[in-house]
Amino acid sequence: MSRDLKVSLGIWALSGMVTRFVPAGYQPEAGAETTAEKVRRAVAGLEGLVDGYEFHYPAELSEENLDEVREALAGHPIVCICAGTHLNPRFGKGGLSSPNDETRDAALEEALRGVDFAASLSANFILWPGVEGYNYPFQTAYADSWARFIDGVEVIARRCEAGGIKLFLEHKNSEPAMKIFMRNIGMCLHVIHTLRARGVTNVQVNMDWQHLIMNGEHLPEYAALLNAEGLLGHQHGNSGWGTFDDDNMVGATAFMETLELALELRRADYGADGEWLGLDLYPYTEDQVAAVARSVHQWRFIDSIAAKIDEGALRAAQATKDAVKAYEIVYAALGAPSPDAR
Repeated sequence: MSRDLKVSLGIWALSGMVTRFVPAGYQPEAGAETTAEKVRRAVAGLEGLVDGYEFHYPAELSEENLDEVREALAGHPIVCICAGTHLNPRFGKGGLSSPNDETRDAALEEALRGVDFAASLSANFILWPGVEGYNYPFQTAYADSWARFIDGVEVIARRCEAGGIKLFLEHKNSEPAMKIFMRNIGMCLHVIHTLRARGVTNVQVNMDWQHLIMNGEHLPEYAALLNAEGLLGHQHGNSGWGTFDDDNMVGATAFMETLELALELRRADYGADGEWLGLDLYPYTEDQVAAVARSVHQWRFIDSIAAKIDEGALRAAQATKDAVKAYEIVYAALGAPSPDAR
């Protein structure tokens, strides 16, 4: 892996920390800030740790506040623009997949404006279709809704291609739609391969770590598979307990999975072609800037351990699927004493 892997931060990590139980948010003072104020707070507290930033369009960043936010960024780049359909109550029952033509057209138009905005900034575009799904059995005409969804993604992808940027698809199993259509890595790949068959080749995957953990999807395995297909586009680093989208600090849980992911990202030389490690965090009650900083420090430590793993010895152990030997090698990198030393 390139030693200058850059870190970006989704600015929503400095938001009001809204939940359905506390609509004003656990940190309402942050919720009252403008995007530019959030950025100034982040830049001041995270210099040397965070290299660039990500925003939802149009709720967090748009043509209207771009100049003010750019000034607050103090030269830090805008790395990704994320679709904001899930932030618009109009699309509560679906946007791209809506059976209502007017609603679907509005969702597509908003997404395309976001793509054009991202292209004007030389930023890639992330589509997380959290409202594209259903809440009840019998509620949805599945095949029709899926067709409308994939057709919409194709239009967005082709607009990205025209703008010279990539489209990153991000899957999640639930929330806000209780059953999101693109709910696992297989469904994400279904969308991508359907688009490939139509000649669309600029679509890759944004791996949100907690979204995979929630599904029981093993982070390093999927990173390796995506890399083998040229689909390892972006990362959203975080952690959690595995039952909800906690967006906790990197390495707070799932430590071993994150360590093996760091190894697989090194094997993939992730970062060599300009890929970023994005942070998607939601520190409900913690100091927000401190939680981001701790995530960067913990990631750097985890990555430094991955660098110490004896790759040749581990490959040899994996060739015979020797789990005992593999863990001896991994724990040696963690600083455990050699069995011969006991």
